[in-house]
Amino acid sequence: MLISASEAGYFQQLARGAVITMELAVSGYILALIGGAVVGLVTLLPNRAIQAVWRVYASIVMGVPSLLVIFLFYYGGGTLLGGIIDITPFEAGLTALVVVYTVYVAELVRGAMRNVPRGQFEATAALAIRPVGAWLHVIMPQVVRLALPGLVNIWMIVLKDTALVSLAGLNDLVSHAKTAAGATKEPFIFFIAAALFFVVFSAVTLRFSARLEARFGRGLAVAKA
Repeated sequence: MLISASEAGYFQQLARGAVITMELAVSGYILALIGGAVVGLVTLLPNRAIQAVWRVYASIVMGVPSLLVIFLFYYGGGTLLGGIIDITPFEAGLTALVVVYTVYVAELVRGAMRNVPRGQFEATAALAIRPVGAWLHVIMPQVVRLALPGLVNIWMIVLKDTALVSLAGLNDLVSHAKTAAGATKEPFIFFIAAALFFVVFSAVTLRFSARLEARFGRGLAVAKA
């Protein structure tokens, strides 16, 4: 079936929406990754107050749907800031994604750190490796290897959750697909096109993550051999 000129114009809008979707997903994931790594390490400190606050905060954030967090920041963000500035859908979505997935990344980091054998820390101390060098070259590569599958899953969930921000008015890929489907009465074409975008990036992610896992697992493979 040939594509009409009007449909071609809607596909151009889908392309612009796809760019916005990727900007939101990438920026949200990177900020959540940085924040989660920091929070995860801090919450490993042997401090009962920190542990108690973290358990309460994490349980609240994990128990609330991401869509409600997006609405909270979009509709209530301006009120929380005293009405000084208006919160855009992109800003609300970005903030919500960072707040929610920082918690999940932090839990992954905590779990990975706890699974690094204690002997690795003792070995770096016995070899008189400086703390910075020990963390950069010995501990963190193992943490990344252990956390990598979970981090890949979080990236794919963040990418898909960007579609929720369209409900707050963001002109992303899903929003443009819905508009095009309604205007042309061809929902199958545009929704399938939007779905293919997510499928393709998910496939690319899985392929890239497999290479990363192979890279970080090289030393482990040699040790097993």
